[in-house]
Amino acid sequence: MAEERNTEQEDGQERPSRPVTAAARRERRAAARPAARKDAVSDTATDGETKATPKGKTKDKDRPKGRATKAEPSKAADAKGRPTRARDAQVTRVGFVSRIGRFLREVVAELRKVIWPTRKQMITYTSVVLVFLAVMVALIWGFDFVLIKGALKLFG
Repeated sequence: MAEERNTEQEDGQERPSRPVTAAARRERRAAARPAARKDAVSDTATDGETKATPKGKTKDKDRPKGRATKAEPSKAADAKGRPTRARDAQVTRVGFVSRIGRFLREVVAELRKVIWPTRKQMITYTSVVLVFLAVMVALIWGFDFVLIKGALKLFG
């Protein structure tokens, strides 16, 4: 394994290290994806030349009016913070019985995810708990006994 790493580094094919922090991962993802249309890419370059659009992409002025694309919603694209479709929909009040039914279905679904212990594991865990409980009861009884004897000798 170490020999493989040495050969990769000698060949100049060093793999980039994985980002450790969430901020570094976001930065790496942002560098990998194409730049945003409106903010980062302008139609004219700094020296006055027009930039070519990527293959299959059309500029905003070439798009037909009134048709929304996948990237642009039909509502105003500049409206930041507008509520999502789920928030726009009217909240319908669900009946009491259907809420209980949904709760029970979710409980059963969660119980299916539980990894149940085997019989042997259950016996082991139970015996560990009982032994620990016996040790703690004996320890507390011992402290109590010593403190009572001490108090009786001191106060008489």
